[in-house]
Amino acid sequence: MTSSNTSQTSLDSFKFLKGSRPIEAVATSQEIRDRGSTFVANIFNASSPEATKAKVDYLRNVTHSSKRATHEISAWRCMTLKEGRTGLAGPDDFELKSGFSDDGEQWAGSRILKVMESLSILDAVVVVSRWYGGIMLGPARFNHIETCASEVCRSFKKSEELKEAITMLSTLDDILTQLRCDLAALSGDEERATNETPSKKPDYPAWTPEDLPKAKRLITARERAIATVKKMIAKRREASLDAAS
Repeated sequence: MTSSNTSQTSLDSFKFLKGSRPIEAVATSQEIRDRGSTFVANIFNASSPEATKAKVDYLRNVTHSSKRATHEISAWRCMTLKEGRTGLAGPDDFELKSGFSDDGEQWAGSRILKVMESLSILDAVVVVSRWYGGIMLGPARFNHIETCASEVCRSFKKSEELKEAITMLSTLDDILTQLRCDLAALSGDEERATNETPSKKPDYPAWTPEDLPKAKRLITARERAIATVKKMIAKRREASLDAAS
């Protein structure tokens, strides 16, 4: 690398670091090493093609600034608002935008995009970085690229499922707390109904995708508890009506 290229690399890194917060990948794959070449994938949240470019540039110019990858191969799929639409009209206001960049590794970007399509990945960009080791790998390089991309896409799906599960759990927690207040009020325990406080929630933000099975079990438990309390409330109300008549 010439001194002018080195200076440009440092300048690019400085531009991204100055006044910007670190960009973290949702998931990073295991490295694959083959005859001197190294492959590793990262997946980032990205809601627009412009956001995907920013993530790829950050990975290239900041994360990998000390050891530039030979190729930063990327693909993205984003659900964006159509021009002039507000989103209030529903799904018809949105359109899917997708694309890829080979970054010098011909036909590689489309392989990543196919992986994303097969796993229904949306609002994300996958970047597979390759450090060339001096030996041409032939078709094997595509297998490595797809393997890395598949790994991070599966991790991304689990992460998205966990987010949805936590949102559901938080909603169910609030519903259950309110129902218990209602039940206490019907039972004549006004003080308890007034001072009822939610039971301590699990530390949802600390959960990782490995906690997804636990989250699903808790959702089932919360739904059963809500159904039970609703039945108790219905019986209390029925008993009150009978007493009044």
